[in-house]
Amino acid sequence: MGLFLYLLSQAVTIYTYALIVYILMSWVPSIQQSTVGRFLGRICDPYLDIFRKIIPPLGMIDISPIAAIFALQLAMSGVAYLFLTFV
Repeated sequence: MGLFLYLLSQAVTIYTYALIVYILMSWVPSIQQSTVGRFLGRICDPYLDIFRKIIPPLGMIDISPIAAIFALQLAMSGVAYLFLTFV
């Protein structure tokens, strides 16, 4: 069962890095139109859209990705805590 927690943790870490890369790619629109940009958009936008509906942008700054990454890390910590507590 420890292997499951390890794999889940690695998947969350990879997804967090994908979110960061996607956020940085938003500064250069031509990169976002590349194959990698469209792929990251397909996997990151559904998750980020949840937070974009809740947190409006502050002028030109969108802080919803910060909340999304924080929530993802908080959920992973909660799962790890529950796993280690009950197993």
